[in-house]
Amino acid sequence: MSLHARMGKGRLEAFSDGVIAIIITIMVLELKVPEGESIAALRPVLPVFLVYALSFVYVGIYWNNHHHMLHAAQHVTGPILWSNLHLLFWLSLFPFATAWMGENHYAAVPVALYGGVMFMASVAYYLLARCLLAAEGPDSVLAQAIGRDRKGKFSSLCYVIAIASALFWSRWVAIGLYLFVAAIWFIPDRRIERVLGAEPR
Repeated sequence: MSLHARMGKGRLEAFSDGVIAIIITIMVLELKVPEGESIAALRPVLPVFLVYALSFVYVGIYWNNHHHMLHAAQHVTGPILWSNLHLLFWLSLFPFATAWMGENHYAAVPVALYGGVMFMASVAYYLLARCLLAAEGPDSVLAQAIGRDRKGKFSSLCYVIAIASALFWSRWVAIGLYLFVAAIWFIPDRRIERVLGAEPR
């Protein structure tokens, strides 16, 4: 690996980590301090807190898998830099979507918009993975680890169903799908770790 490739990947990871840390900070700042000192005073902020917790898990999932994917990559190209910025753009909308959904007590349109942001983030992550694979080649460690990425495609399909459900059927089904997708990704994806572990030292 060239020194240029190592430095480029390191700067990409550091920049991405910084942006993700800011996203989490902005989300927590949306939690308003309740008026009063009783447990009952916490009730108005509970919807916002619950969706904040869900979004925090999602941001953690993206950060974890982003870290593993870049760890397996060896090259950084212009398309990779731009596709990474594309992913960070959609992740940066998490605080807005989170606050709007929570403060409106899970109304249909905010719930659908939340799913729309999640869907676009999943698409952006997929495009980043494709750019990395194009740079690494079909026989690379990353290609072996990612494979056909059925889990990622299935997650994107769940978001589409959730958006339609929120708008035309039940917003609670949509929220259930968001929770379901978070649950299947909560345990970090071990595919890259397994492939890297099998590589000769």
